[in-house]
Amino acid sequence: MAHIVILGAGVGGMTMAYEMRESARAEDKVTVISNNSYFQFTPSNPWVAVNWRKRDDVTLEAAPYLNKKNIDFIPVGAARVHPEKNQVELTDGQIVNYDFLIIATGPKLAFDEVPGLGPEGHTQSICQVEHAVSAGRVWDDFVQKPGPIVVGAVQGASCYGPAYEFAMIMDTDLRKRKIRDKVPMTFVTAEPYIGHLGLGGVGDSKGLLESAMRDRHIKWICNAKVTKVEAGKMFVAEHNDKGEVIKEHELPFAYSMMLPAFKGIDAVFGVEGLTNPRGFITIDPYQRNPKFQNIYSVGVCVAIPPVEATPVPTGTPKTGYMIESMVTATAHNIRAVLDGGEPVEKATWNAICLADFGDTGAAFVALPQIPPRNVNWFKEGKWVHLAKVAFEKYFMRKMKKGSTEPLYEKYVLGLMGIKKLK
Repeated sequence: MAHIVILGAGVGGMTMAYEMRESARAEDKVTVISNNSYFQFTPSNPWVAVNWRKRDDVTLEAAPYLNKKNIDFIPVGAARVHPEKNQVELTDGQIVNYDFLIIATGPKLAFDEVPGLGPEGHTQSICQVEHAVSAGRVWDDFVQKPGPIVVGAVQGASCYGPAYEFAMIMDTDLRKRKIRDKVPMTFVTAEPYIGHLGLGGVGDSKGLLESAMRDRHIKWICNAKVTKVEAGKMFVAEHNDKGEVIKEHELPFAYSMMLPAFKGIDAVFGVEGLTNPRGFITIDPYQRNPKFQNIYSVGVCVAIPPVEATPVPTGTPKTGYMIESMVTATAHNIRAVLDGGEPVEKATWNAICLADFGDTGAAFVALPQIPPRNVNWFKEGKWVHLAKVAFEKYFMRKMKKGSTEPLYEKYVLGLMGIKKLK
């Protein structure tokens, strides 16, 4: 019997648990460890932050659904991973031994890297459902007394889609309330141009997103480094292509949401041979850590280098399809090792995204994510908004059923008219 432990119960961790249980032998034990007792569908957080969704719409208690699939669940956070001992130390002092460890924790949100950033400072967040709920309460107050909005992503961020989504969703909500004319909006991003997305652009993402921003009267500042945030004021240094500061901005705001940079969680940060300097898990082509070969990793916590050098640092996103592919490869590779073989499955690291704009949306496919590409596709339309609403329901249903159905491949690519990506 082997004990397979999964750290994290988010989009990567929960799907990993279901696929690992299906791929493992009957006698093997699968355990999920999480600092939260619940699963949250993170892509829905922008809707939660404007009160289009409630917390209960996008979360579910993990234990009942995992237990139903014969998966153990420990709702206690990890304090430290000890790879040399094959142990995970929990924050309550428990020690969990493992034969295989799959790290699927997601990131630590590095709000502390910019003074005044984040929910403990002066800006809102949609990175976690509790942050989004809090942002929704602030939004309720804001619409009673509207003013300027600053929204975007700071230097080092690697997840730009939600920033664009939230800007457009706020615009849609304000238009529905007939108060959009009272809200100047500025999009601040570390990207070298609108639509870069941490991917060097996808198709005509630059032109289409710039057009969408102009149509919605959203101004923007690119190559932007946020130096500090004070109550009602953001300080931004705008850079040129050489990385030189060309303009200093003081942007007043009555409401702000800025995505932070990501780091690895404290439980793994600085473990020699396991992580890179930012604390992300280093892996080989089979999702396996090169030094500790019984440790695998999937999702946002995986180390991926930037697609290209940019004047202000930008990271590379890990989209849902990519995570889904990592999960399947990992499950098959661990089973191969259990059977005395070697890992052979590789994830298809392609970027696929449905971005909701409130009453329309944008979808893109980058195959592979690093140019030059075989597929470089970006489209906008109302169908994307409808598709993302439907996908949320499909995914929550999948989590409740414990399904291993590849939804991104079957549903999202099907909507786009694209066959299985190889």
